[in-house]
Formats: sequence, structure tokens, C-alpha cells
Amino acid sequence: MSGDEASVRAIDSLSAIVPSLARTTPSTLLTNPEIYSQISTLLRNPNSGAGDNNLCRWLYDTFQSGVADLQLLVLRFLPVIGGVYLSRVADRKPQAGFEAVLLALYAHETTSRGGQPLSVTIPDLTSPSIYHDAKGAPNKSGTPEVAVVSPALEPHGTVRSTRRARIVGVALELFYAKIWQMPVASKIEFCKFCRTWAGQDGEMYRKTEGGEKEVEGRVPLPWELLQPVIRILGHCLLGPNNRDVELFDAASEACRCLFARTMHDVNPKAILPIRSLMTLSNNLMDKTQLDPTELPFTDVISL
Repeated sequence: MSGDEASVRAIDSLSAIVPSLARTTPSTLLTNPEIYSQISTLLRNPNSGAGDNNLCRWLYDTFQSGVADLQLLVLRFLPVIGGVYLSRVADRKPQAGFEAVLLALYAHETTSRGGQPLSVTIPDLTSPSIYHDAKGAPNKSGTPEVAVVSPALEPHGTVRSTRRARIVGVALELFYAKIWQMPVASKIEFCKFCRTWAGQDGEMYRKTEGGEKEVEGRVPLPWELLQPVIRILGHCLLGPNNRDVELFDAASEACRCLFARTMHDVNPKAILPIRSLMTLSNNLMDKTQLDPTELPFTDVISL
């Protein structure tokens, strides 16, 4: 089946679930706020994650089609899928529908990585750089420092409690890899779920009076889940859409709540990056602070 045929078939199937859906294309669906709102509402229904849920089945089949535009369409709803799924884990309700979608994303990443971890090369700070060494001598050790961002993936066919954070975290890593193609509404929804997952009130870290209190929706936040969360929030605060006031405020509030949570859990691995994001967001909000990298704007030409 060609990509165009798969797209038409997917849209026809979705029309049966969302009756108000007009004939359109996957790229239009990706940016249509009305359709997004309708599907998001359906994903929040009490039985939305059940194994026989038509929308979950559509999301699974659509992602499995392998068509890039359709996979982006499914990824758009990952924040609400992951958010509702994790928030309901404590209720011990069957969520086979959500788990099937998350496992499809996990399997896709497992195949794409080919058994290799995601890593980055870190400069060796013990050796002089080419700008300070007249001879431009290379690293004496000859071995670059490599940091693993995401370990190699093992195939999983089911979601167990010990695997849940890893599977959802990998799905969020896939979302982050495509985040520049995601609409602002999806990012805002992600930030709101971060506040729910934190289960802490971040108001104590504003410049206002008030105490710390827990809020409903708290979930376990191990590093394998928290790391992609921090990366996505970093994009929301510093990416090309950070001039969107609603997105910036939602991301800033998510950082405050997560920082309160990491302080409460005494999680030193997460405290530093989240605190750094809070500092950056505060600097961006400070209109009086001078940015030495920004060129001055003037309508006067000096000759």
C-alpha cells in the first residue's frame, strides 16, 4: 500500500471515530486545533485506554503503517497518551490500548537504533584546544570521551511495572526527536502533564510567599523518565516557539513543580539541570537583563 493510500485509509477510519472530521490530509490534521481538541478529549475519557478502544486501535494501526506523516500525527498525541496513562497507573485499571501504542513506539525506536545506545562525544578538557595550542596537537590519549544519553534497548512485548518508566521514556525520546515538527498545543499539553506528574506545588519557588503542598497526580519519576522530560522542557523554554507566552509560562511552571519534586526526593542528578532551566527561564523573563550576544536594534545609521 502506498503512502497516499495509507493516508486516505487512515483518515477514513478516523472519520468513523470523530464524525465531525472533514476530508483532509495528515499534514492538515497535524495543525488543526479543533480536531486535536476532539481527539484529546476522547483520550481522556474514563475507558479511553482499554484494549478494545477504537481510538487506541486507530493510533496503533496508523503508527504501524510506516508513513512518516501518519507517524507524526500519532506522536502529536503522545503527551496526552503518556500523561493519562501514567496518571491512571495507581488506579490499577486495564490500559492495554495505551500500552499497545506505547509499545509500538518503543519497538520502532528499538529497531531504529539497531541495538546501539544513543551517545554524544564530550571534548577532553584536560587537553589544550586547537585555539590554545600553537601546533594544534590532537588529544594525546586519542580516545574521545563518550557519554551515553540513552542505553541500548531490549525488545519488550509487554509493559511491566519495572519496565514502564523505560518504555514511556523512550516514547518521549522519540517525541523529542521530532519535536520541531510538533505543534505548540501538543507541547503545552506536555508541560501541563509534567505538573501533574510532579505532584508538587512549585509556587514556593516564585518570588512570592507561600508554602509547599502536594497536588493530585503524583507518579514515580526515575531518571530514565525524567531525562527526556527535561530535554523537552528545555526545547519549550529555549526553542523557536519560546516567544509563545502560553507555552513559555507552562514550561516555566512545569520546571518549578519538577524542581520542588526533585528537592523533595533529594534527587541530585535531576536538581542541577532543572535548576539550570529555571535560571534560564528567569533570565529570559527579565526584560532589563542585557544579552551580550544580541545585536542592538536602531533606526539610525552611523557613517
